[in-house]
Parts: sequence; structure tokens; C-alpha cells
Amino acid sequence: MNKLWSAGRLTYAALAVSALLSVFPIYWMFVVASRSSDAMGQIPPPVTPGGNLGANIARLFDNTDAYFLTGLINSAIVAVTVTVSVVFFSTLAGFAFAKLRFRGRSALLLVIIATMMIPTQLGVIPLYLLMTKLNWNDRLPAVIVPALVTGFGVFMMRQYASQAVSTELIEAARMDGCGTARIYWNVVLPALRPAAAVLGLLTFMTTWNDFLWPYAVLNDPENPTVQLSLRALSDGYYQDMSQVFTGTAIATLPLLLVFVLFGRQIIGGIMEGAVKA
Repeated sequence: MNKLWSAGRLTYAALAVSALLSVFPIYWMFVVASRSSDAMGQIPPPVTPGGNLGANIARLFDNTDAYFLTGLINSAIVAVTVTVSVVFFSTLAGFAFAKLRFRGRSALLLVIIATMMIPTQLGVIPLYLLMTKLNWNDRLPAVIVPALVTGFGVFMMRQYASQAVSTELIEAARMDGCGTARIYWNVVLPALRPAAAVLGLLTFMTTWNDFLWPYAVLNDPENPTVQLSLRALSDGYYQDMSQVFTGTAIATLPLLLVFVLFGRQIIGGIMEGAVKA
């Protein structure tokens, strides 16, 4: 048994190579962001940071074609709002589908699962027409509102709540006089916290990196998200790759920060879900 679970030198070597291949592109992005555009054409390519990071950041935020600071602020507003909404409504609906008995529960769950089978691209035109009728084009609500609830989040929380939340605990809370709202807040939500952390990370990453839908509804170049700002940097005949890599590096920092701050809880939630499965 010990020999079965012990890792040999070959295993450690394979893990080291995998880690290097995963981390090196991110590291080299920061290397190019700290150098001039000539670094892209150097052979062999540079592997150590340069001294132009401050100048590249200054030029990036002074670029009147990208509105990069506005893009960062807009993406932060959209990602945080959507993440909080998805986690809240998904845990609430997941609790309802897993532990409450009401007419049409199975049919509604099938409808939610069916929405996950529809490609995102098929909904772009109907959603765009709806945003036009609501006069929301070129405004952040057009990006935020369609993403406030996801079928994947509801289904994920329903599956987790069915195993993580004890029916006996809910009945004991009812006998103590707790209503459904208080049971959700004081009993169910703490039990769903590991899975909610994983869902929050996935939602934040997906929303922060989303390009297609903001590109469709935000036509005002002065009101972009960060992905549209990065696109503006790479447009045109001449591309300043140092600015492109600097913008990409800065746009990656919030994702790295979220994972560093909540990584332990997120990994714990994934492992706990694997054990329950």
C-alpha cells in the first residue's frame, strides 16, 4: 500500500516539468511587459525582467485609444456584481431544489439543465435585440443582467446541497422555530461555503475574461471592459507589444490575487466535493 501511494523520482520530474510549462508563459509575459517591444524579436528570447515596466505602465494608462483604466474599473464592477449574484441565487436555488418539496420541482430542474445545453452563441442575437429594446446598449447593465444567474451554478449547488446539508438538521432548525430564510442563512449557506467558493472563482474568472458579449453590446470605445481595452491595444497596423503584454499582465493580476487569497478554501472545496462524490 505504501509503495502504491509513494511518489518516485520520475513522478517528481514529471510534476516539475508540468509546473514549469504552466508557469513559464505567465512569467515570460511579465518579462516582456518589463522590456521594450524589441524583446519580442530577440533570439534567444530574454528570460530576465527588464527595467521598463514603470514606463510601459505609464504609456499604457496614457493611451487614449484603449481607455485601460476605465476597462479595469468596468470589469471589476461587472465581475464582482455577477459573482455575488450568481453565488447568492445559485446557493438559494440549489437549497430549494435539493431540500424543499414543491410542485414542479423536477420539471423546473430539467429546464435549468436544458439551458446548459444551449450554446452561448445562439443567444447573442436575441439578447442583443432585447438590450436594444431596453435601451441598454453601451451600458454596463447590458453586460451584468444576462449573467446574474447561471444554470451551471444552480445545478452545481443543488448537487452539493443534496449531500452536504443534512435533512435532519433542517428539520431540527424548523422545530426550533426557524423560518426558511433563516435556515438558508444560518444552516445551509455555511455548509455550502466550500462549493460556493469554487463557484465564485469560476464565475469571476469567466466574467473577467469574457469578450464576446461585451464586444457585442459595448460599442462605445470610451466605455470598455478590460478585454475590449486589450483588443484596442492590438488593433492597427503597428502593435506595441510591450503595451499589449503590460496590459495583459495587469489584467491577469486580479485573477492571481483572488486565487492567492482564496486558494486554500477553493482547493478544500474541490477536494471535499471529490471525497463526497
